[in-house]
Amino acid sequence: MTPPSGERTAANSLRRIKLLHTLAWAVFAGAIVAIPICAGLRRFDWVLGLSILVGGEVMVLFLNDWRCPLTPLAARYTSDRRANFDIYLPEWLARYNKQIFGPLFVAGVLFAWVLWSGWLG
Repeated sequence: MTPPSGERTAANSLRRIKLLHTLAWAVFAGAIVAIPICAGLRRFDWVLGLSILVGGEVMVLFLNDWRCPLTPLAARYTSDRRANFDIYLPEWLARYNKQIFGPLFVAGVLFAWVLWSGWLG
């Protein structure tokens, strides 16, 4: 049985939001992973750019009560409220995303700063 047109439209809207959210997440997660790599390659210009990019995302999250602005949009199209209802990630990763990538970001920036400052040669 085919769902009514309104349900299909809601499901399609939710899929588009989840895809956009997942792509944005991949960009920011990739930037966080790339920071210490760029630091190790002594590409501090890239470290700065990536840090500004991630810092901008942190500011957006801060201004939105530590939630992605896409989350309330996705919530319009589903009653599901699992940690990954608005993104294509495993539930555990969606739930602990900030706890995982926050420290990785801080550690990467500190590592870059140590290398840039010359403390490790």
